[in-house]
Amino acid sequence: MTLPSVAQLKAQAKRLKAALAEKGQKLSHSQALELLSAQYGFKDWNTAHAVASHQNQMSLAVGDRVSGSYMKQVFQGEVLALARIGPAGQYRVTLQFDEAVDVVTFDSFSAYRSRVTCLIDAEGVAIKRTSDGEPYLRLHRAD
Repeated sequence: MTLPSVAQLKAQAKRLKAALAEKGQKLSHSQALELLSAQYGFKDWNTAHAVASHQNQMSLAVGDRVSGSYMKQVFQGEVLALARIGPAGQYRVTLQFDEAVDVVTFDSFSAYRSRVTCLIDAEGVAIKRTSDGEPYLRLHRAD
């Protein structure tokens, strides 16, 4: 279920309040917002508002062309799978690289990856970090 914008959520709450009023049930606007928040899986309106205000601007979809860096190596590839994980704006993304990426920095050893799955935030940055604090993945839409 995709989370609408804050304005759309407020409009939904207004319609819900009006529909219930027609049936003789009184509901405040804040109660309607809380009910909608629960419907979308949030604990309260403040949490829903925060997430809706900072939604993913990349709007990724399966099949999209992407670029970025994985383990500090530049790549281009395709989104094979994308799933929202919980209401906090995190996504599990599976990418197929056009060319395999060497994820080892030693000269005497290599380990290539052509398909990876990472947990990313709404900005396309991996949640997990390398030992030096760099995100595993930085993702950009290839337009």
